[in-house]
Amino acid sequence: MPIKPATTTFIAFVLATFLSFPSVAQQTPPPANPAPSAPESETSATPAVPGQEKDSAAKAQDAQPPASPPSPSDKSSDKNKDAQGTSAQGKNAGTSNDRLFLALPNFLTLENSGKVPPLTAGQKFKVVARGSFDKVEFPWYGILSGISQAEDSEPAYGQGLKGYGKRYASAFADGTIENFMTSAVLPSILHQDPRFFQSSEGGFGRRAGYAVSRIFVTRTDSGRPQFNYSEIVGSALSAAISTNTYHPRSFISVHYNAEGMPIYIHNASSRTLSNTASVWVTQVGYDTITIFIKEFWPDVHRKMAHKHKNDLPQADSSSPKE
Repeated sequence: MPIKPATTTFIAFVLATFLSFPSVAQQTPPPANPAPSAPESETSATPAVPGQEKDSAAKAQDAQPPASPPSPSDKSSDKNKDAQGTSAQGKNAGTSNDRLFLALPNFLTLENSGKVPPLTAGQKFKVVARGSFDKVEFPWYGILSGISQAEDSEPAYGQGLKGYGKRYASAFADGTIENFMTSAVLPSILHQDPRFFQSSEGGFGRRAGYAVSRIFVTRTDSGRPQFNYSEIVGSALSAAISTNTYHPRSFISVHYNAEGMPIYIHNASSRTLSNTASVWVTQVGYDTITIFIKEFWPDVHRKMAHKHKNDLPQADSSSPKE
């Protein structure tokens, strides 16, 4: 199941979208020095006259203007703070609630994490299951299955609704098996950390190199760098399992020419070593692109949120006053 033209175009579009934001890879400049606070009011040297303290306090309270209701921009900033706090901590400690493109699960990516506790084997399986069976995954695999059917990949599945159903089940199983093998099963056995720790250091080139290198280098549960056996070996095992269990075998199809004579066509099996290797390389390639996007997604997300925040006052000022 090599990458075909339509799939390649889809991947190129996603990659080009992020390559168009090289400026967001730069460090965000520190905020300007805050304005000095106003000096405290000088206390009166004249002693208070007994009996006048309550009157002066009451007058001061009456003179204070009523508190103005919070503006929409304040409410929006409060919501953003709540959202940032929620995304920083997932249902399991040490994971997140972040989503790529505000949709696809990104629960194993941590930003500015520093030292975080390792995940237990149970936590690794739980967070992978939460991401693999997230409600967004179902339409996502529907899109991939539609592309596969348009390309008529693996003709043994056929066309029509029945063929689409087979491709959908196959795509969903392929993704789920690979997720569990690379992020739960092997990381638990080898005591490796399946999370991606965003760098945020240096320019675009340095961060892009760091992201790509995470395919081959990961952390152990103790925090030491190690070859990423979970990704390389796990994706190979998942490719072997999926390709050689439920993908089509070789078959012979029959077509009839204009004279009504049958024509027998042999269709090669998907269960071959070369096809397994092709699926393995494809999965590693997908994961490389995904990690690249994960590195820069927080920057793009903050830029989008900042633009939205700047647009709020303009919308408020344009509204007519009563």
